[in-house]
Amino acid sequence: MTENTQKIALVTGAAGGLGSYITRRLHADGHKVVVTGLTMDKLEDLAGSLSPDGSTAMPLQLDVSHRNNFLNALDRVTDVWGTPSIVVNNAAVTRAAKLLELETEDFDEVLTTNVNSIFFGCQVFGAAMAAQGYGRIVNQASLAGQNGGTGTGAHYAASKGAILTTTKIFAKEFAGSGVTVNAIAPGPHDVDIVVNTVADRLDEIVEGIPVKTLGNPEFIASTVSLLTQPEAGFVTGACWDINGGLYLR
Repeated sequence: MTENTQKIALVTGAAGGLGSYITRRLHADGHKVVVTGLTMDKLEDLAGSLSPDGSTAMPLQLDVSHRNNFLNALDRVTDVWGTPSIVVNNAAVTRAAKLLELETEDFDEVLTTNVNSIFFGCQVFGAAMAAQGYGRIVNQASLAGQNGGTGTGAHYAASKGAILTTTKIFAKEFAGSGVTVNAIAPGPHDVDIVVNTVADRLDEIVEGIPVKTLGNPEFIASTVSLLTQPEAGFVTGACWDINGGLYLR
């Protein structure tokens, strides 16, 4: 990819779990990457490993639970490199909880973080992309939002269901502006957050997956890469299921 066609990709929750795989893949694809999240040390480590001189990887602290933070992030990236053409809304809080013992505070935290991150990520960056006539947005949904949850809490499942609807809303809004908005719905994958969340039931969960294995996070990154290609303009409002056969439709 030449400098003239090099795009700017922003990934939320970029330094952990699936986010790091996605960030590395987009950088390998030739994009400049904005590495966002809450823990600056981790963001700097990842960005530094990709681009020691900072020319193609930028760490940026971003709390995705508030709209103003997205506006500030857009201003910062635009000032340094320009308007992003790729945004991957990946950040999420993943929690296990007992349904009938779930407290208001815990429910609100997960819903606010997970749904706000997708809604305002699409709203703020999508509008900027639409203004320039091109963009690719990929939202990280989940199998939990389709089947009511496998090993996570009801608040997490509810938030991921809302993400699927939000994806359709913004896909309709931006379809005529050259901006696509799609979702990926992974089942259990071989990343720390999955292993740690269901540690005491991991073997049971793997046994319950029809293909009898956890998913490969590299394939999630490859799917993001595919959906963010210029040639992917005819795919919008879609949800790509990557779940080992746990949910069929």
